[in-house]
Amino acid sequence: MDIKRGLFDNIKENLVVNKVFLLYGPRQVGKTYLLNQLVSQYKNREKIMFVAGDNLATRESLSSQSVEKLKNYLGETSLLIIDEAHKIPDIGLNLKIIVDQIKPIKIIATGSASFDLAQKVGEPLTGRKNTQLLYPVSTAEIINNFGSDYQRSMLEDQLIFGGYPEVIVSRSTKQKSNYLKELLDSYLLRDTLAFGNVKQPKKIIDLLSLLAFQIGSEVSLTELAKSLELNRGTVERYLDLLEKSFVLINIRGFSRNLRKEVTKNSRYYFYDNGVRNVLINNFNSLKMRNDIGALWENYLVIERIKKQKYLPYFFNNYFWRTWDKKEIDWIEEREGKLFGYEIKWGKAVKSKAKKLWLETYKEAEFKIINQENYIEFIT
Repeated sequence: MDIKRGLFDNIKENLVVNKVFLLYGPRQVGKTYLLNQLVSQYKNREKIMFVAGDNLATRESLSSQSVEKLKNYLGETSLLIIDEAHKIPDIGLNLKIIVDQIKPIKIIATGSASFDLAQKVGEPLTGRKNTQLLYPVSTAEIINNFGSDYQRSMLEDQLIFGGYPEVIVSRSTKQKSNYLKELLDSYLLRDTLAFGNVKQPKKIIDLLSLLAFQIGSEVSLTELAKSLELNRGTVERYLDLLEKSFVLINIRGFSRNLRKEVTKNSRYYFYDNGVRNVLINNFNSLKMRNDIGALWENYLVIERIKKQKYLPYFFNNYFWRTWDKKEIDWIEEREGKLFGYEIKWGKAVKSKAKKLWLETYKEAEFKIINQENYIEFIT
């Protein structure tokens, strides 16, 4: 089952001579597959060099800062693709040399650790790069590939097993759950531990497990530190690493007004529902679960973020809560306006917070998102 990714056309549009297209994303999310699709389309009109950053010969050749050596290595290449570019020493500086001093060439570089690749290419490639993040397969991509009826038929699968490409094409629930366990152990956590020089890997698992049960709730770093028997600074560092290695997303509280609004704590969501569920070892069907609200909220939040990034929309995202416990799950600030969305699994049409929200921010809008209208919200 082939899945055409929405970024395919975006990459083609932004692939220009003497600029680097940086493609970030978690491991196993489909970056290499997407590049192979591009190679198939470009192979008859470009001289392509497709290399991997974890190859010793590639690292030695592309870490050179000699213009002549780089010219000899590239030869007649007109499209250079570097998978896992962050593994090459001084890759940012060397890519700058290539785009500045070597004949017209298009370059795509990928990385599975945003902080590592960004650190190595950010400053050297200022003004010389386009950047895009590839997420697990989105609902919009499923609809575009297979139709809206198919997407609705697999909604429960999305809530439980998430959107990694291998999960979507797997036939059995056992295959899906086994893949997610391997993904967590061998890729996502390995990256976090390696890049962060983490000396207590079990604490990372414990931290993620605690957060898996707090979706839709504010997270107290002090309480997390106490539960994990770590100091607050260490918990903050672990959370930062998990954000930068594409496991967690941090959403902060919104306030312009006032003492009555709570803004101190954050909420954390998982990049993928399947990763969240493998952490708590729960792949039960929805009718056997008591956490449907958390699954639904995490799913809609990450799908909304995919929509924002792929279109692209330029939003600031928040949640909103008052000290008397009135809350709105999702706040967007865009084009000078505020939009509040309350997320409901059921068909409830009333909101305790709606009146106060619209009284406090008179130009704001409000909407409840549920199973009847969620497609418009996320596609």
